[in-house]
Amino acid sequence: MNLDDKKKYKKNMQQLKKNVEKSINRANISRGVGIVLTGNGKGKTSSAFGMAIRALGYEHQVAIVQFIKGKQLSGEEAFIRKNYPDLPFYQMNTGFTWDTQDREKDKLAAEKTWEIAKAILRQKKYHLVILDELTYMLSFKYLSEAEVISSLKNRPENQSVVVTGRGGGKSLRDWADTVSEVKDIKHAFNARIMAREGVDY
Repeated sequence: MNLDDKKKYKKNMQQLKKNVEKSINRANISRGVGIVLTGNGKGKTSSAFGMAIRALGYEHQVAIVQFIKGKQLSGEEAFIRKNYPDLPFYQMNTGFTWDTQDREKDKLAAEKTWEIAKAILRQKKYHLVILDELTYMLSFKYLSEAEVISSLKNRPENQSVVVTGRGGGKSLRDWADTVSEVKDIKHAFNARIMAREGVDY
């Protein structure tokens, strides 16, 4: 890199630093946030659990409610149950909807699980609440969208909530402060590669 390139690089980095600092200084509201992780790509639940570990690293209280999943043990669940046995970790435990093929059974299980989630959302002590795969419960109309949105909006001010799953609808996105979409560009499964322990589950 010649002298002119070095000067140009330094000037660009200085401008970038100013822009970043300006954005940081503009953020002056302190409260919990609503996050929706959606899209057809891999990694939504993994990202949510990453946030759980982040919060636990600061010794904040975390609660996790999983809709749909629960029949197969995941690495995230094994880690949390081993290292944080007192952490509330509730699963609907019906597996995937295409496994049960029983709408009424799934709807009842969703409603029961939502009652637990709703109680958690009222408790100030939880810094972070993860509602994994909740979007499907709205898409399949297992739960009242109006009731879910109301509970999310009326949670304690400093509580953050992460909702994962494909879709979920406009109301959920409107509620959220942050919406991230994970896009499926390429997936090993489509090349007939089996799901791998410690990577996919």
